[in-house]
Amino acid sequence: MQEIYKQLIENGIDKENILLDELMSLHTSFKVGGNVDIFVKAYSLEEIKSVLKIVVENNIPLFVLGNGTNLLVRDEGFRGIVLQIKLENIEIDATEVTVDSGVKNAVLSKKLIDNNLTGFEFASGIPGTIGGAIKMNAGAYGGEMKDIVSEVTYLDYNGNVHVINNSECEFSYRHSKFFDEKAIILQAKLNLEKGNKSEIENRVKELIEQRKEKQPLEYPNAGSTFKRGEGFITAKLIDECGLKGYSIGGAQVSEKHAGFIVNKNNATASDILELIEYVQKKVKEKTGEEIKLEIEVIGG
Repeated sequence: MQEIYKQLIENGIDKENILLDELMSLHTSFKVGGNVDIFVKAYSLEEIKSVLKIVVENNIPLFVLGNGTNLLVRDEGFRGIVLQIKLENIEIDATEVTVDSGVKNAVLSKKLIDNNLTGFEFASGIPGTIGGAIKMNAGAYGGEMKDIVSEVTYLDYNGNVHVINNSECEFSYRHSKFFDEKAIILQAKLNLEKGNKSEIENRVKELIEQRKEKQPLEYPNAGSTFKRGEGFITAKLIDECGLKGYSIGGAQVSEKHAGFIVNKNNATASDILELIEYVQKKVKEKTGEEIKLEIEVIGG
């Protein structure tokens, strides 16, 4: 990877933004994961294109990272490049918001409150970036990204920039076309509405309080581990199977919310994966239902 490191610097990436043999546990909300060969922070479209060119020319595996939430990196790490998108511009024109993919949801939420814009409250407490939220069509409290996204700008792996509308994003429950295609989300346009600042602020506070009350934010986790079931509430099934509080190694099915697996005591990724498989197996045995992962697993 020393040759790739040299190529990155030759192609305009600041050496301070290239980390070799970097521990992914430092960059994920689960606080687990082995080393990645090269970790790159990209602050411009030109830098993203440079990294992409090197990836394609050298046939190197690439993972595009937002804020490291909704992600589990295996203990063996990731052989290739992890590219963290650091595009962080926000522009507001009346009720249309143009936001870069590296902007954290909480940062955007504060900006929208300051501009009396409503419609994003549901996502204000989701601990990720706009790019990640669009990729997985993040949602909470009755809202989803598909409800407010009008346009997405992305880069394909040939270095071409595309602009697509909402329907072309192929949004579905916790899914979009960006899971299936080699693409890097750069920016989005959101359609919001004018609202009352104090009402918006109060709604955001209310939802954040609900999140604190119902979710195990006191332990490292990656958000809801399992997807909502078709015709059943996954967390309820896990609880009814007597699995709430069940542990393997340092990983535990949260005692507060059975839909979450938490890193309670220096868990490894293997602990978490083993616990996930155990929960899926027990729920299938006792109820006949298959519960599916919401989090993304990479590496190994």
